[in-house]
Amino acid sequence: MHILLVEDEADLAEVVALGLRNESYAVDLAGTRAEAEELLVTTAYDVACLDLGLPDGDGLELLRRLGSDPDLRRPRRTLVLTARDAVNDRVAGLDAGADDYLVKPFHFAELVARVRALGRRGDETGSTLQVGDLGLDLAAHRAWRGVEDLRLTAREFSLLRYFMHHPGEVLSAEQLLEHVWDVNADPFTTSVRVILSRLRRKLRDPPLIDTVTGAGYVLRVAP
Repeated sequence: MHILLVEDEADLAEVVALGLRNESYAVDLAGTRAEAEELLVTTAYDVACLDLGLPDGDGLELLRRLGSDPDLRRPRRTLVLTARDAVNDRVAGLDAGADDYLVKPFHFAELVARVRALGRRGDETGSTLQVGDLGLDLAAHRAWRGVEDLRLTAREFSLLRYFMHHPGEVLSAEQLLEHVWDVNADPFTTSVRVILSRLRRKLRDPPLIDTVTGAGYVLRVAP
């Protein structure tokens, strides 16, 4: 999943972002409401983790704007991360459009569990994906083909997950960069081809991911 983390406390933001990236998520950081809005104009996020106390405006106003401003690409799910722990604050956040509400300080494991749960909402596959003999257990971070487990890096796991959410669809390198990598990825590098090549080798024969010349890549669905 591609996550937007809006947090003005730089040290906390870096620690949380590093932890989420280690869990195989792509994470973009914004320290202000203006930075968040700039990212939301161009990028469709799966989950936005939003602090309410931002230096240039209340996060609640940004949350409300996500539901009404056509210029912003509304994330699929929104999780409020804030020190405001009163009941009326929670109610205000949920009424403004948040899907979940987590009070600081929090345990990182709980944050990951909530992000994972938000990512599964509306996904009838739950925590397990299966395409042919290829399977992913998202909660256990386990991948397998047939009866053999696959030893994947976090990036390879994220890339395979995105393909398995779109079996049979041709996905461009730009799409893969947007959804599997974060905003720091250089679109002119060969990173997609390098990681994809490693993933293909680990998936073994017969090949599952084909190159469509001039268009991108596709995870073939066995008949």
